[in-house]
This record gives sequence, structure tokens and C-alpha cells, in this order.
Amino acid sequence: MARTYPLYPVIMAGGSGTRFWPLSRHLFPKQLLRIGGEHTLIQQTMRRVLGCAPAANVLISTNAAQADLIRTQLIDWKEDLTNGFLLEPEGRNTAPAIALAALEVSARDPDGLMLVVPADHVVTGQRDFEAAVQLAAQLAAEGYLVTFGIKPIRPETGYGYIKPKNKALLGVRGKLRGYRVQKFVEKPNATKAAKYLKAGDYFWNSGMFVWRAATIVEEIRRHQPAIATAMDRIRELKVSGASTQVIDDVYRAIKPVSIDNGVMEQSSKAAVVPVMFKWSDVGSWGSLDEVAEKNKAGNVVIGRVVDLESTRSIVYADRRVVATIGLQDMVVVDTPDATLVCPKARAQDVKKIVDILKQQQAPEHLEHLTVQRPWGSYTVLEEGPGFKVKRVTVSPGGRLSLQLHRQRSEHWVVIAGTARVTRGEEIFDLQVGQSTAIPMKTQHRLENPGKEIVHIIEVQNGPYLGEDDIVRFKDDYGRAKN
Repeated sequence: MARTYPLYPVIMAGGSGTRFWPLSRHLFPKQLLRIGGEHTLIQQTMRRVLGCAPAANVLISTNAAQADLIRTQLIDWKEDLTNGFLLEPEGRNTAPAIALAALEVSARDPDGLMLVVPADHVVTGQRDFEAAVQLAAQLAAEGYLVTFGIKPIRPETGYGYIKPKNKALLGVRGKLRGYRVQKFVEKPNATKAAKYLKAGDYFWNSGMFVWRAATIVEEIRRHQPAIATAMDRIRELKVSGASTQVIDDVYRAIKPVSIDNGVMEQSSKAAVVPVMFKWSDVGSWGSLDEVAEKNKAGNVVIGRVVDLESTRSIVYADRRVVATIGLQDMVVVDTPDATLVCPKARAQDVKKIVDILKQQQAPEHLEHLTVQRPWGSYTVLEEGPGFKVKRVTVSPGGRLSLQLHRQRSEHWVVIAGTARVTRGEEIFDLQVGQSTAIPMKTQHRLENPGKEIVHIIEVQNGPYLGEDDIVRFKDDYGRAKN
């Protein structure tokens, strides 16, 4: 009987999804959006991998800026994920992130298998997914680096392709087959993509993998020795009790490289399982056609939309009414602080708009006017030199960290619910219409002891009003204390 190894799903959740701007932002990326279902993409991914392994085995690879929101969305598995977050100090592409995850899996179980999946893909067909993972795990136990191949449905130029060695059959499970990889192909031009589609023996590279942690570490050491050396150093520093800053500096010095280019395309151990489940990376607004419901005119319509005679278009309205007339193959996305209008065929170019906004240092690329937090949300209503006005909501049972600010004071007015305030040594409740002041450098906390959402208006005053002016002393959501 073949030996079985424990499986550790690794959810890659550090991306920004710039092609889904203005709905996705740098601090509110695509995996946190509801696309193709009632759950967000990362919630869908979590539920999917739980068909293959227990929640306690799941690792989330992300960064500190996104971790809080991800924890909030995965609150149903809070206890299981207590030690499940792997935080990159800085994005260095997928190879270093996977190497870091492999270190963690190896520390937990030297024989552990890794199921590496992006957090922002849509997969339809849970049984087919689990069957593919089972065959891939079988091959991974034999020492292969296994990826999933998706049967092309169009001449796509935005994906890499895989050609299997059809005579190099490695394993069978039902209707599934596993093969050695003959070659990987970078994103092709339209002519080559059409050729691959017609040939019928090329598959899209899904970016999902299964391998033994020990095997991927060996292959990283062989093909990307600089990454392996950095991981060895990080392991030594952790054992010696070095500071987080020192460890992070080692990681930041790694040259960015993808696992596909850096390892898979060079390895003699690459294998592919052509899968039967439906898949989309939802890479742009145009790809909503693959996963969202359409009306009789072929339109994807979300929100408060009034339309006359448009066809094959995508119209998203966040809060305001959006009226459209006679559109054909267009994308219209309206949010409170930004609106996108473009032909569907140019949807991939949204990333260029985001790049321009970054160059301009425009806040619209970074986050929404309403920012989600584990305890609720805040919306910036107005700001200017020395002041900022916010609307803050706190969910029932939620509370902010015990904190202070060095460069600003705050004044809170309750407009709904009952707010419990900690200010220095005082603890008191405020009702609707009541207010209090929080002086600069004073420890404070806001919480909601009731069953309805608390709403307050917060007025900040001071020479610096950035969100990083915060010193945390206690926190319910695992965020770093200062």
C-alpha cells in the first residue's frame, strides 16, 4: 500500500488584484470581494480546501496590511487559524513566499504535503477538485511537483500553457490522468494561443500545485540557491531569537521570482494533472462573463442599475443609481470615490490606470473611502490641514485595540447604539447624542457592548493624522503590539 502523507493547504493571499479596480484596492484586494457566489473569493477558497484537509492544517500566506481583513473574513475558523498566518514583510513574488511556507510545513511535519492555491480564483465542481488533489497527492508522494492543467476554452493570451508528455503516464484516478510535463510555454501571442487551442494537447497553467514540502525545498535549493540560502538564514535567526526587523531584512533582500519561472520550468520533476472542474482566475472585469449570471441581453448587472437596450456589458453600481443606454461590450463600475468606463476588450488595461494613480500618489489606488476593520469600519467624511472627520461603526461585541496616538487628539459623538469607552483609568458608556474627548497620548478603547451596530462621528486634530500613528497595548485580533 502506498504511503500517505498529511496535507497542508497554503492559500496565497498577498495579491492586490489591480485589474479589478476600482472595486479592488491595494489594501482591499480581489480575494476579499464577492465574485461568483455569496461568499468572498477567499472564503470560497477556504471552504474548497477544507474538503481536502482540516482547518488546523491551513496556512494563509499574506502581508500585515491585509491580514486583519482576511482574519475578519475567516472568522468562522478563528481558533484553527491562530497560528496559521505567514506574513511576508514585503512581496517578493511566489517563489520566496512558497519557500517560507515550506519551512513552516516542514517544521510541523517533515513528511507534509503542500496544496498551494491562490486565494482569488473561482472553482466550480468540489468533487472534481478533491479528486484532482487526491491524484496529485499520490504523485507528490512519489517525488513530483504537480500542477493542475485547465482545458482551454478560448485562445487566451493572458495565461501560461503546459504541454504534457502524453506517453509519460504517471498515475490514474477514475477519469483523471497524471503526466510528466513536456514543456511550459510563457504567455503566447494571439496566433500561438489559437494554435494551442486547435492542437488540443495544451492546457492553461492554473497556478495551483501539490508537492512534498521537502521536495520543493530541494528543488528551490537546486534552481534558486539564493532563496534557499536566505531561508536557511531566516531559520537560524528564528532559532537564535533574533529580532523581527533583522529577519524581515533578510527576506526583503531576496530577488523577486515566480515559482513557475524560477522552479517549475526548470525542474525535471514537474508533472501535470489535466482537471475536470471549471476554473477562472477572474483576472479582469471582462472575465466576470465566465462566473456571473447574465440577463437576457447578455449583461452582467450588479447594484442599482437602470438600463435601456445595452448588450453584453458589465455594469456595477455600488451606492448611486447608474443609468446606461445602448452600451455594447462595455464595462461600467461606479464606487463612491472612483468610476471606471472602458470597452470590455480593454479591461486588462485597468492595471495601467492603477499604475498612473500610484505615480500620482492618489489615495484612490490604495483603499476605499470606507475601510473595513475586524471590529467594524470607518469612512473618511472630510479632511484638511490638521483635521479629519470619520464615521466609525463598531459591530456588536466588537472593540478596537487599547491604544494611544502620539500626534492627534480625538472627539467622539455617538449617533447610534451604546458605546463603551475606556479613557485612561476611566470606563464609561455613551448614549446617542453624548460625546467625549480623547487627549493626545492617552490610552483609550472603543467597544460595543450591545446588540446593534454602534455609529460614532470621530473628529481628529493634530499635526499628523496618518493611520500608522497608533501604539497598541491590547488587541483581540492578533495584530502586533508596539
